[in-house]
Amino acid sequence: MFAFDPYSPQTDADPFPLYKTLRDEHPCFWSPHANMWILSRYDDIVRALNDWRTYSSARGNLMDELPNRAGATLGTTDPPRHDRLRSLIQHAFTKRNLDYIDAHIRQAANNAVDGFEGRKTFDFVEDFSSKVTVKVLFRLLGLPPGNDEEVRDKAVLMVQSDPKTRQKGPEHIAAFEWVREYAAEIIKERTTNPGEDLISQFVLAEIDGEKLEEREILLTTTTLIMAGIESLGGFMTMFALNLADYHDAQRALVASPDRLTDAIEESLRFNTSAQRFRRCLVQDAELHGQNMKAGDFVSLCYGSGNRDERRFANPDVYDISRKPKGHLGFGGGVHACLGSAIGRMAVKVAFEEFHKRIPAYTRAQEKLDWMPSTTFRSPLRLELARA
Repeated sequence: MFAFDPYSPQTDADPFPLYKTLRDEHPCFWSPHANMWILSRYDDIVRALNDWRTYSSARGNLMDELPNRAGATLGTTDPPRHDRLRSLIQHAFTKRNLDYIDAHIRQAANNAVDGFEGRKTFDFVEDFSSKVTVKVLFRLLGLPPGNDEEVRDKAVLMVQSDPKTRQKGPEHIAAFEWVREYAAEIIKERTTNPGEDLISQFVLAEIDGEKLEEREILLTTTTLIMAGIESLGGFMTMFALNLADYHDAQRALVASPDRLTDAIEESLRFNTSAQRFRRCLVQDAELHGQNMKAGDFVSLCYGSGNRDERRFANPDVYDISRKPKGHLGFGGGVHACLGSAIGRMAVKVAFEEFHKRIPAYTRAQEKLDWMPSTTFRSPLRLELARA
């Protein structure tokens, strides 16, 4: 009997054959392992993303939600409250901030490579992506230097789940509470002494005399620390994994860095780190002969939709010239990722510098250990060797 278990290490290792079976034979599938419905076809996922009146985010969007987070962040609210939050927050994500961060990404990338210069092999996660993403995040949010590694470790723990207990464990909850308290102290300081960073802009943001509530600022900042470190780090690491596995693509990008933009979009389609997000049904819904009930949770499998042959020709082929319009690497609908422009730019700039220093590399690690997360998918380590 077919089963889909998002807590299984085997699913983490290679979910794509399971996704294909889901799409072809069980497009609306009840998973007792996840205790929710699984939607796997591109068109169904897009319809759900755009139908927030039926598929609500207000009870949380992570497959295993963190306590007291739902209802206070962009990803865990529905319109009209979501629209208010987005209007207030999006002012912080301006082109000025993109231009401002460019030089810092280049410096962080080169500093990271300096740290393993002369070594034949290196761990891309530990030695490059984590260092770059933490530096970028600290600069954007204006976080005080000195505890970079601790903040990163807590952010990574926040998105993990225990595959045995099938829920967030005490260590994951403790990590969330630590980051929340850490953010609260910084917000308190910026409230009385604002600067040019994103947190200060959240504190000062105002439309028609309305500001973000204290809880909204706190949980938005906490979520950004999590997403800025893990989502961006995973995104960057999966891109490196694709290029290490597909040498023709790697050589093409080293020779023509202007192709990085298209290659990044294909990587977001082919091997996105953002695999599955959840919704909760506000009303009964029928899909593919299945009767889903109000109150049921539903998983939207972005990773499956991105490999749906009904949408993308030859979806299991990594083709950096594809230009995959409409992929789900950054979600979609009202909840399309607000930080997508910064994420895209950070990966592009980081790899421009990385390829100048390391123009050829291969994977030096055959078996990958994947992060235990029902929402995100990226390797805990990625050993690469200079070619």
